[in-house]
Amino acid sequence: MKRSAIIVLLAVLAPWTRAEEGMWTFDNPPNALMKASYGFEITPEWSRKAMLASLRFNDGGSGSFVSNRGLVITNHHVAFGQLQKMSTPEKDYIAEGFYANKLEDERLCPDLEINQLRSYEEVTAAVLAARAAGADDAERNKNRKAEMSRLEKACSEKTGLRCDVVTLYNGGEYWLYRYKKYTDVRLVMAPEFSAAFFGGDFDNFTYPRFALDYAFFRIYEDGKPVSPDAYFPWSAGGAKEGELTFVTGHPGGTSRQETVAQLALTRDVASPHTLKSLKRKIEVLKDYAARGKEQDRRAKQTRFGTENYLKVKTGELEGLLNPKVFGKKEREEKDLRSAVKADPELKARYAGAWPSLEKTTKMLEARHPRGGMITSRRYRAHNLARWAETMVLLAGEAVKPNGERYREFRDSNLESLKFELFSPAPSYPDLEEALLANTLAEYRDELGAEDPFVKAALNGADPAALAKEIVAGTKVGDAAFRKSLVEGGVEAARNSADPMIAFARRIEPFYREERDWYEDNIEGVETDAGLKIANARFALYGKSQSPDATFTLRMSYGTPKRYMAGTTMVPYRTVFGGLYARADSFDDEEPFALSPKIAASRRKVDLSAPVDFVSTHDITGGNSGSPVINRNLEFVGIIFDGNIESLSSEFVFSDEAGRAVSVHSAGILHSLEKVYRTKRLARELRGS
Repeated sequence: MKRSAIIVLLAVLAPWTRAEEGMWTFDNPPNALMKASYGFEITPEWSRKAMLASLRFNDGGSGSFVSNRGLVITNHHVAFGQLQKMSTPEKDYIAEGFYANKLEDERLCPDLEINQLRSYEEVTAAVLAARAAGADDAERNKNRKAEMSRLEKACSEKTGLRCDVVTLYNGGEYWLYRYKKYTDVRLVMAPEFSAAFFGGDFDNFTYPRFALDYAFFRIYEDGKPVSPDAYFPWSAGGAKEGELTFVTGHPGGTSRQETVAQLALTRDVASPHTLKSLKRKIEVLKDYAARGKEQDRRAKQTRFGTENYLKVKTGELEGLLNPKVFGKKEREEKDLRSAVKADPELKARYAGAWPSLEKTTKMLEARHPRGGMITSRRYRAHNLARWAETMVLLAGEAVKPNGERYREFRDSNLESLKFELFSPAPSYPDLEEALLANTLAEYRDELGAEDPFVKAALNGADPAALAKEIVAGTKVGDAAFRKSLVEGGVEAARNSADPMIAFARRIEPFYREERDWYEDNIEGVETDAGLKIANARFALYGKSQSPDATFTLRMSYGTPKRYMAGTTMVPYRTVFGGLYARADSFDDEEPFALSPKIAASRRKVDLSAPVDFVSTHDITGGNSGSPVINRNLEFVGIIFDGNIESLSSEFVFSDEAGRAVSVHSAGILHSLEKVYRTKRLARELRGS
């Protein structure tokens, strides 16, 4: 078959253009698909307004401007970390909620950075040209990252903006994203945890839901509320079933373009170990929280995040274990490889990519779980150990040329890194001790007491005793100490007698050895193979597919839509009457107990007013807090979850029963006016 005929046939059959799949970059909106289905096309003006009104929470999550005075909405669970840091034993903003009656009552967040994408530019040619000068995969990978760092630094120095080179299509494209960075961010309003997370972990990733998972912040510049270039006006009526709507947010990561060999490694090796580790950590957190009310408060955010992550990873593994899901990935890869082999030119250029990745997966499996346990931040217990490791690594990286550093220590990222590192937020020694003891014991239990890394980490001590000694003696919890250590450079980090810094120094050589091995032997090969597979897809399908998520701004389109669950029909929206009924059905027992303010407002609330709704939008983790907007760029809802059927969309998208879950704009406004009586905030949203 001629190559042109193959391309035409595959473009028609391309599996990447199913239904409303796609987390689309703003340079490549799915206009042809939307025009065919809805008669709507995105204009450059529409796209720019949506881009400027959409925001990224740098600690994980999305948000948006919803007024001309810098008012920002996100999820309560995205705000959770800041609420935890601002809370005290006397004033628990998580349990009790928060509302600033006046502008001057809005509370400054200790370490929240919000990013607004201002512009973007393709730099693929520059990055690939630098990469091509290398003699082998390892050198090409070093050249690639050095050029990315050079472009970022030059951009930041020229514009004063945060500049990130973003890798798309697994190395097929590179784009320079320029962000306005905001760090004067103040809390305006947050509901109680029991309202935002009604139903607890039982209802998490399920539907119907009755959660008021939202929170409001305000961005300031020069001590005054910022006047944004664009914002999403509030729709009091919200979204209707079947209405074309859009999600503009920052999905964190997906694995749809990974090969079958890579997915099999995740399914058979990596994910089972991750689940085991998460379950172990949750038990430690439960035991700690059971010590008392204050311990429960201190552990709440970490426990919530860990339990949520466990549920996500469990759902993803179940997806990979599902023959229907994995079989679809196998068929997609078989079709792509067959098309490549059928074309002599494509075969010569790209057919070797898949065997290369099969080899790297075997190499990774041979080093599992040791490699991941040494390098993953998830195994750094909690704040103190993470801060100590960051400072020790920074001391060694800062003396290197910018292009030779680990990516997180490049010049363009240092300001954000130090902003987080020098946070005045509190740490809790007893929680730090419990989590560090667990981490040290897990090292020993999984790798063996005689492993050189374990011996260096434990230094001849019992895990619990060592954790107690380190936490009791460290000053790393003091922001001023951290700042002085960083300013002291290599000598300060090398000579510090602080026990947590000494611990970080003991494990640093193992971290560097493992990471350097990965970057030279795995990352370089994966980048080369990823580029080949991306170019094969471009040749066969064009850009009819969106790239995997990268925690950068994307848009997806879809509609609010009911679905079948087994033999029953699930409605597209829930109402306040259902919230009260669900609480009544469980005799108001936790986690189905009504928050005091919702309970007290029962006679004032319109029971038919919407609370949450589901839609066919393609989302993933990181989309939390993303605005749902209509054709007129009006805010109609806020993404906060997906149903259980959506979790396999990490690998394969389906809108048959998979749904994104949002809080309805009408429900948010109704709760502000009838439950929380936040007149100032409600008036601002209504534009009055």
